[in-house]
Amino acid sequence: MIIRNIFNRNLTLKYLRSKCHVQPKLCRQLNVQCIKHEYYPNAHCTNIHVTGKSLIHNTNTTNTSRFPSWKWLLAISLVYAGYDSQNIFDLINQGSAEELTKFLKDNPKAVNKLHLFGWAPLHVAASNNKYEHLEVLLKSGADPDLSDGFSNCLNVARKQNINPSDVISIREKHFMHNFNVNATFQGFTAFHYAALLNNTESLKVLMDYGADPHLKSVSGHKPIDLVTDLTIYELLADYENNFELIKNKKEAEIRKKFPLELRLKQKIIGQENAINVVSSAIRRKENGWTDDEHPLVFLFLGSSGIGKTELAKQIASYLHKNNKDGFIRLDMSEYQEKHEVAKMIGSPPGYIGYDDGGYLTKQLTKNPNAVVLFDEVEKAHTDVLTILLQLFDEGRITDGKGKTIVCKNAIFVMTSNLASNEIADHALELRNEERQNKLVEDNWLSNKKTEKHKEVVTFISKKFKDQIVKPILKQHFKRDEFLGRINEVVYFLPFSEMELKTIVQRELQYWQELALKKHNIKIEWDSAVEHVIIGAYDVNYGARSIKHEVERSVVAQLAKAHENGLIKKNTVVKIEADITKGDHGNIFLKI
Repeated sequence: MIIRNIFNRNLTLKYLRSKCHVQPKLCRQLNVQCIKHEYYPNAHCTNIHVTGKSLIHNTNTTNTSRFPSWKWLLAISLVYAGYDSQNIFDLINQGSAEELTKFLKDNPKAVNKLHLFGWAPLHVAASNNKYEHLEVLLKSGADPDLSDGFSNCLNVARKQNINPSDVISIREKHFMHNFNVNATFQGFTAFHYAALLNNTESLKVLMDYGADPHLKSVSGHKPIDLVTDLTIYELLADYENNFELIKNKKEAEIRKKFPLELRLKQKIIGQENAINVVSSAIRRKENGWTDDEHPLVFLFLGSSGIGKTELAKQIASYLHKNNKDGFIRLDMSEYQEKHEVAKMIGSPPGYIGYDDGGYLTKQLTKNPNAVVLFDEVEKAHTDVLTILLQLFDEGRITDGKGKTIVCKNAIFVMTSNLASNEIADHALELRNEERQNKLVEDNWLSNKKTEKHKEVVTFISKKFKDQIVKPILKQHFKRDEFLGRINEVVYFLPFSEMELKTIVQRELQYWQELALKKHNIKIEWDSAVEHVIIGAYDVNYGARSIKHEVERSVVAQLAKAHENGLIKKNTVVKIEADITKGDHGNIFLKI
């Protein structure tokens, strides 16, 4: 089956559909009527449809009744022509670029929304050469390399348990061109669709936004393989050859405009020093100022619930975007026994589980450049640490079958609660000193009428690291060579009062949005509520203690009131607090 066999021969109908906004379903009927009349003018056809290149039909030559005119169908279609302004696919085909911009402003998540059958808004815009709409989608955050999950009409119909003609109808509604119903489109990106139809304008827009020309569809085709125009072929060939250079240049420009520190601070509350240390190390790696023979290794130290795991996830998200294989997490509490090494690298020959392989080796085989998180590494058995030492020192690991996986470009992050109490106590002492110094400074500045300085970032002193933390690490791991392979030991500190207030506000906003979305209930609160919740903060549990306090003191009351019928749809609930009652105050609802 030739993929390029896509166009309907009746150009008039294609024109009506694209220019006059004729409804696709009626236009499809018009198409069938024209085929009947052109090839079988004296025949009454009861069953006719197109499959691939063949025309299947049943004819009755004895019936000489004239086929009804199709012009009334066109008239009806023009009268009732219109589109759903809340459907992004209809909006792309029949709405303006300004309407799409307004829609995406109100519905930002729709930009990468997949249709039930697998395609995305970007695919529809590219296939129909809606290059202005295409640019709007890309500006709004659409992934230029998002692949189509649609295979072909028959497979989708079988999977969704619906009639193939319904799939064809919906497919033709969104994709103006008559694609071959038997062709496989799975894995097509917007670049593939634009190349398939020789849509020069759409191709140029996609190239401006860094679409990857090397991606292959399930059928093994790159975009350049689908082009039939020589000029466009030369354009794509030149883009392919220079893609890596262009990509690196654009990424460098983006990093200058929007540094990693700013990206991470959008997701991580506080921990400014930790963010700066990690960002600096990754910047050295990205720009080629690191040892290529060894991977980058971090050890994150601090209490539970203060952002260690989340920072590792955000590093993976930054480096690998939407690639799920870009982040590998291992809970080291599952590797406390000697025999559990096999779970990581696989069992040796002759042992149970030999054919299954190890979790870490399998995941690194998929993506040897991944960000690998070893959570609570202090709980791992010493034999596991031996495996990690080889991984950190040589950038390679050998599985149970003897296969070696090279992962020198991977980033390894270990988290640990070792010395967490000492770090927390030292940080609180430093903050108290800073607070006292700030009061003196503010008093002096107010007398001088000078502008006040911003809040100072708390740094762990080198003396504390050398005399307190390092001995604890050495005592536990008992291997200097293991600690010597760590590039950066990163310290996570307890949250300050301003940071706690931000956490409380985010947690309350989450439940506010959920209440409005699920129950159509509006929630409001005052600053006293935030003050009471902050009072429940536990240094040992970090942000989790705030989350649990919100659930206990606020969400539990909302759920009970909702169950008792006290709050219903369109109700406004005010959360208030009395700070004079209880240990930290009392929270109650006002309906």
